[in-house]
Amino acid sequence: MKSKYVIHPNFINNESYFKGIIKNFNSEGEVYGNQDRNSLKLFRFKRKTFNVKSFKIPNVINQVVYRFFRKSKAQRSFEYANKLLDLEILTPQPIAFFEYYSFLLFKKSYYISEHLNYDITYRELVEIPNYKNHEQILRAFTKFTFQLHEKGILFKDHSPGNTLIKITKKGYNFYLVDLNRMEFKTLDFETRIANFARLTPKKEMVRVMANEYAKLINEDEEKVYRKMWSLTEAFQKKYHDKIALKRKVFFWKKKYKN
Repeated sequence: MKSKYVIHPNFINNESYFKGIIKNFNSEGEVYGNQDRNSLKLFRFKRKTFNVKSFKIPNVINQVVYRFFRKSKAQRSFEYANKLLDLEILTPQPIAFFEYYSFLLFKKSYYISEHLNYDITYRELVEIPNYKNHEQILRAFTKFTFQLHEKGILFKDHSPGNTLIKITKKGYNFYLVDLNRMEFKTLDFETRIANFARLTPKKEMVRVMANEYAKLINEDEEKVYRKMWSLTEAFQKKYHDKIALKRKVFFWKKKYKN
């Protein structure tokens, strides 16, 4: 099995430690967060905590694609994180990425970043409508999204769990995570508004975001709201249709779990 790795220059002095993390990933570290799609673990070293994401081995077709034609999710996460920081957009400090592959097929990849202690994610705004300063945070988040768009950043996974929020004395700091799906380009009106579609099914939250975003782009509020809500509804329908289909196709899994 061949390997490839890149470590951020600021952490190259601890190269042997990070190589050891990957070597012992299966037997060491603290399991963290949702493990459904990929495996996440925390490792502590010199008063710092590192978050290590182990991406699952892709299907055979994608093993060929990632081996020869496309950068891995780990490499993209690392490179996009560095680019975001260059653009003065917050994300947990990128540390390294590691890849393993055979002559023809891509296998495992890992992304290491500093672990961030945060207060909430956008998801709490959806699930806790009476959260303290709810509207204030939502408007600040909308301004943050506007900043992304103005800097030509299309965060394709702009969804409830992928923005970490730290509450400070001066306001709110927003950090992007799960970075492997991004584009950097000039964004038109449709693309900007569509970027809000995955965030919330709640009309009252969409109304607030539309109001704030319309002011920021100097556009008619009703026009922004109608577009934002219609795209949100379309996404929600597609999402729930997909869930219903999976339940029908994989009904036997539930049967055998009972």
